Amino acid sequence: MALSPTDVTRFAVVDTARAARMLSEVRSARLSGGRAPVAPRPVIEQSWERMLRSGVDPERDFRSGLLPLDEVRRRREASPLRHVLPVLREGLLSVADVADHIMVVADDEGRLLWREGSARVLRKADGLGFEIGADWREEVVGTNGVGTPAVTRRPVQVFASEHFVRSQATWTCAGAPLTDPRSGRLLGVVDVSGPLETMHPATLAWVGSVAKLAEARLRELHVRSLERLRAVAAPVLARLDGRALVTDRDGWTAAVTGMPYLERVVLPKPPTAGTRWLPVLGACTVEPLGEGWLVRAAEEPVPRGAVRIVLDLGQPRRWSVRVLGGAEDWVRELSPRHAELLYLLAVHRAGRSAAGLAEDVFGDRARTVTVRAEMSRVRRYLGAYLEHRPYRFCTHAGVEVVLPDDPRDLLPHSAAPAVAAHRSTLPAP
Repeated sequence: MALSPTDVTRFAVVDTARAARMLSEVRSARLSGGRAPVAPRPVIEQSWERMLRSGVDPERDFRSGLLPLDEVRRRREASPLRHVLPVLREGLLSVADVADHIMVVADDEGRLLWREGSARVLRKADGLGFEIGADWREEVVGTNGVGTPAVTRRPVQVFASEHFVRSQATWTCAGAPLTDPRSGRLLGVVDVSGPLETMHPATLAWVGSVAKLAEARLRELHVRSLERLRAVAAPVLARLDGRALVTDRDGWTAAVTGMPYLERVVLPKPPTAGTRWLPVLGACTVEPLGEGWLVRAAEEPVPRGAVRIVLDLGQPRRWSVRVLGGAEDWVRELSPRHAELLYLLAVHRAGRSAAGLAEDVFGDRARTVTVRAEMSRVRRYLGAYLEHRPYRFCTHAGVEVVLPDDPRDLLPHSAAPAVAAHRSTLPAP
């Protein structure tokens, strides 16, 4: 009876060497165009296709230069992930050391910033170039437990010859992305790796669960920072007339006066003091206050002329929406879900109902509650240019979509039926 990709992964626990040989045959067959004894897992096959398109050499162990130690220190100090290292260590290291694993934490550019665990495995990792300061982006070193989760934005386990580059086939790794709960921006990846004999299918769920705990810790720290800012803001707002609010440096609201509460406002990038035009609020004065910004709304809105909205999906993992032609231009990075929704609205300029978007994204018209919740979040920053019933871009806004050169790279993480259908209709490069 033929084995499924999942069967091979489970089989590796019982007979690691045989499973590794089978995966080596699968890899060789796929790279040569022959018939494989079993299909690769979809997440691995999609990664291999990206590697072949980008020109990564499966037989060559390419290593970019290590970051200097002072640059590693600078990145560590600037990374929000430094705040969750205790969570990651407590959740992963005690088991990793006993099980002959190491824990690695990389930043959003795939650079390894922290590495701890079994001394024996650390020495083996050195031989693979899995070192502090190394670049383990997928497009540099092929399919792996650091670079591939960063692309797919979900936990991924890579075992033996599921690695695209042959030199990594003695290794097993499971990595999970770490995202900023405030913006959905990728902060980095946590990975647990080791020699083949340490492979276990439960490792992926374990790493993914600890990553979620780390993200919960980041949310807790953010709430505390808003509470500190709220204490500074309260006496200032009490002395003001009119509409005003105090936000942190990312635009999350700590306190308001004279207006309904807004969870977040879109601030210019980078925020600077002065007169600004902000989505939803209109003309405002912005000035620093504590660790955030005091935003005071003008009494009269600034009239707007024709507005151009650029939805940029051309770069992997760097999706954004840019608004041009208002009183002030601004740009915002998009989470994967928001990129999907705005793409679908750009395609359907006449608009889509909540049920229509639910069918487009989930293949299930009943999932309207989820769609409405996400669209509510989108409208917090793009509300001046979106209408609802149905959801659509406003008529006075011109919408431009920047697509990747290869249609297969259009939101490659997305399993939305409508996005997949559009990929198939776009012309090949």
